[in-house]
Amino acid sequence: MPLYNRLKEYRAKINVNQHEMGKLVGVSRQTISQIERGDYSPSVTLALKIAQIFGVPVEEIFQYEEENNE
Repeated sequence: MPLYNRLKEYRAKINVNQHEMGKLVGVSRQTISQIERGDYSPSVTLALKIAQIFGVPVEEIFQYEEENNE
């Protein structure tokens, strides 16, 4: 599933490392790392928690793009 994100960029804006970000939203540092690499798609609840931390709509951080199967 092509879910792209700008989590690393947003995390850098508030100077928070992966471990601290995980604590803020209730997941492990490894989960934050996997999200940033695109290896894990967060649940809707987790995506909303992350967006709330930054005070932006979830679409600012996560974008879904259909795969082009041409």
